[in-house]
Amino acid sequence: MLSFIARSLLGSIFIGGGYAAASSPGKRGVAVQKLAGAVGVSLDETEAQTVVRLNGAMMLGAGTTLALGILPRLSAATLVASLLPTTVAGHPFWKETDPTAQAAQRTQFLKNLSILGGLLLVLKGGRRKAR
Repeated sequence: MLSFIARSLLGSIFIGGGYAAASSPGKRGVAVQKLAGAVGVSLDETEAQTVVRLNGAMMLGAGTTLALGILPRLSAATLVASLLPTTVAGHPFWKETDPTAQAAQRTQFLKNLSILGGLLLVLKGGRRKAR
């Protein structure tokens, strides 16, 4: 029961955030364009919005399967693959010069690291043997 509650809580941020991104990409597309440009890939606005929607759908699906305990390790690995680049590229607090913006970005960066820690625990997983 505790595992179900823990997985549900961990999955909830991906379910909510994934739904929001998939249904209404908003300004997230601009961030995707910047991230893609940083690695030498050019995306127009429509392509960036599509990337946001696909990533949102992936987060929604993997967050849901994680919460339900369906292939939890695969779900966690999928979410790690999405969250790692988002954390580093999306919250570069070290580049901020404004102290308020830097503090906000640092908080988001550390929040994502905490979530990554929870996902890594799911990846470690395994069942305890009954004694």
